[in-house]
Amino acid sequence: MKINPFVKLSLPVFLLLAASSCEVSKQTKTAINLASCEFRLLSAENIMIAGISVDSYTSVKDLGVADFAIFMGALAQPELPLSLLLKIEVKNPNAAPAGINSLEYIVYIDDIQMIQGAYMKPITVPPSSSVIIPVQLDMDLKQSLKGKSMDAVLNFGFNLAGVSHSPTRFKLKLKPGILVNGTSLSYPGYITVKTEFSNGSISQ
Repeated sequence: MKINPFVKLSLPVFLLLAASSCEVSKQTKTAINLASCEFRLLSAENIMIAGISVDSYTSVKDLGVADFAIFMGALAQPELPLSLLLKIEVKNPNAAPAGINSLEYIVYIDDIQMIQGAYMKPITVPPSSSVIIPVQLDMDLKQSLKGKSMDAVLNFGFNLAGVSHSPTRFKLKLKPGILVNGTSLSYPGYITVKTEFSNGSISQ
């Protein structure tokens, strides 16, 4: 699934915290460069329900005999696993590197909050370049859609089969974090990343 929005950060409070550190270090400089970085959700790949790829299926009826047996067995369990790989692109327009120490995220599909977590590996974005952050997501579809009928849960899951051609179903809220002089600092709110270029909106 290709998604095209770059969302630019606006970090006045974030930068003030970094710049007020007693050591104006390389960490601080790379953190400041983060202010002009842009984010976009590049793709959602390897979408699987109960270990079955839904890329080529649009309903349970499309399943082969073996996959159907596996899927029906999974339905009888308390959980219905949904997994996918999100790729988030970070673009650095600066002439110097930009650094991210962590990236908190909230993932929405069709405006339903599916999962919340954090990518905890440090990232350095080279000058005038971009990097891709792969985020593996594993969630319980029954829990995420709690209160909905089984038919609604199944329809939701299998409708993801065409998500590569309809990326607007996804929305991310991201909160970058930096490390300055051994202290972790988080952006004071989430930036919202959707599927079209925008200046980005901020929420708590």
